Amino acid sequence: MSTTVAPARETVRAADRVASARRHVSASETVSQTLTMAWRALKKMRRNPEQFFDVALQPILFTAMFAYVFGGAIAGNVENYLPLMIPGILAQTVLTTCMATGTQLREDMEKGVFDRFKSLPIARIAPLAGPMVADLLRYTIAAVLTFGMGLVMGYRPGGGAPGVLAAVLLAIFTGWSLAWIFTWVGTIARSAQAVQGISMMILFPLTFLSNAFVPVESLPGWLAAFVRINPVSHLVTAARDLANSGTMSGDVGWTVLAGLVVIAVFAPLSVRSYKRHI
Repeated sequence: MSTTVAPARETVRAADRVASARRHVSASETVSQTLTMAWRALKKMRRNPEQFFDVALQPILFTAMFAYVFGGAIAGNVENYLPLMIPGILAQTVLTTCMATGTQLREDMEKGVFDRFKSLPIARIAPLAGPMVADLLRYTIAAVLTFGMGLVMGYRPGGGAPGVLAAVLLAIFTGWSLAWIFTWVGTIARSAQAVQGISMMILFPLTFLSNAFVPVESLPGWLAAFVRINPVSHLVTAARDLANSGTMSGDVGWTVLAGLVVIAVFAPLSVRSYKRHI
């Protein structure tokens, strides 16, 4: 009799522990836990400065390379090409930077880091959203270096500081929203290498088949039609309008709306997929 009751009691206690760990978490606790996870990610970045190599080197190298290789052919000279190119480099840099979010998430899951979180009474979105909040620093560095390199090369944005700031904030928001897609990919892929490959397969065609580096008018009709509906083109056009003239065009609204839709769809999908692994 006692041998039957003891396992039953242990089962009840285990169920109580699980129920305690999965208790309802308030909104304020969710925010606090997310910020705690963000601080953890920032400390990890400090101990691994190589995570900043892409955001530190890519804006500088790509800005100089594209300007001097394509400037004369597309705009006649580098100076005339910079107003067209800098917003494109901004979009490309921020969007390619957000790919690392899913890769790093998959690496943490493979190392068993997230196994430590499953027994804690925390919001299930906190381990996912925390590193993404920390990645805002990486997006900011990439955006600032892009415009900084442009200024060094002679770019003078007509929108002034407010226009440049608005373009940077729009690009950071877009990158952060798209990072939810790669977070979801990180929860369903089998390895970090798979996440990186899938992310590149998604973003690179969207980036280079856009108006980031060439005028739409110079493209063949079939390609121009795709470029006009490409979401990256809307981001680039919005950033150009803000930085070059300080104008808030309709592309700004479409870009913000698209970002909100992506968050609304892929944030819940990421949390749901993450729960299946814990």
